[in-house]
Amino acid sequence: MRRREFLAAVGAAASWPLRARAQQAAMPTVGFLSSLSEATSTHLISAWRRGLSETGYVEGKTVAVEYRFADGQYDRVPAFAAEFVRRGLSLVLAAAPPAALAAKIATTTIPIVFIVGLDPVAAGLVASLNHPGGNATGMSLITGPLGQKRLEILRELAPKMRLVPMLVNAASPDALPELRDVQSAAQAMGLELQVVSARTPEEIDSAFAAFAQQRPDALLIGSDPFLMIRREQVVAAAARLKVPTVYPFREFAAAGGLMSYGTNIANAYRQAGIYSGRILKGDKTADLPVMQPTTFELVINLKAAKELGIDLPATLHARSDEVIE
Repeated sequence: MRRREFLAAVGAAASWPLRARAQQAAMPTVGFLSSLSEATSTHLISAWRRGLSETGYVEGKTVAVEYRFADGQYDRVPAFAAEFVRRGLSLVLAAAPPAALAAKIATTTIPIVFIVGLDPVAAGLVASLNHPGGNATGMSLITGPLGQKRLEILRELAPKMRLVPMLVNAASPDALPELRDVQSAAQAMGLELQVVSARTPEEIDSAFAAFAQQRPDALLIGSDPFLMIRREQVVAAAARLKVPTVYPFREFAAAGGLMSYGTNIANAYRQAGIYSGRILKGDKTADLPVMQPTTFELVINLKAAKELGIDLPATLHARSDEVIE
């Protein structure tokens, strides 16, 4: 081998570790910031990863992910968001309003993909749905406006109902907007809405103890992330109350709740994964419109209906998207 060829080969070999480190350093890192708990979000995380993979990103191979879960304790979220900003991550996935708002406050430069139930324009997350205009875009679940539809479903189950308690978490940013929509619908239907807030597991028990004394005709559950985390406790307490109960998401019905009507959250996470991948590839958040669901699913748990002694109207059964036996 000639001397010049030998030196070139040595130089190329010596550069291999540097190239490997450069490639590793170039791997983007996403901060997954959730107001929920990890234990109750595994299927949602999987859906987000599935969407991410559809754009060519695979966790651990072409993208790194740092996870932070607030477990329904919303005061923990700002510190997590600030940590992600200090570390200069490539993108933040913000699940639920507390996380989205905290991320938006923490940075105006790092791209944010949110999944929220509130109106992102009214909340200041984006300038408009079609043209977000800033560093944030994502999925809007439209949870509040669906309150009227859930009340209509309850009326089908209990035509003579007058008093309808609603369980919410007043600490959540989307509680007030959701209550406004539901209260307006209740007034139009001539119903009395009794709102009770719960921010801890103990307060959930206290709320249902109060419901039992009121002897309501039906029950409505709010779409707050904390209630989603505690869905098994909520469903069990509602079963003891023995009144028709409508929940916001399929996960409640899968946990034994009577019925749910709302957005398919797992699909929203998948779409957020696709957006995350597109942004990592170079798309701008300002140009990606906020996505909203075009269909909503009615899920009925027949076992819960039998245990409650409820005969489901045939029309309601026919409209269901899924029946859990």
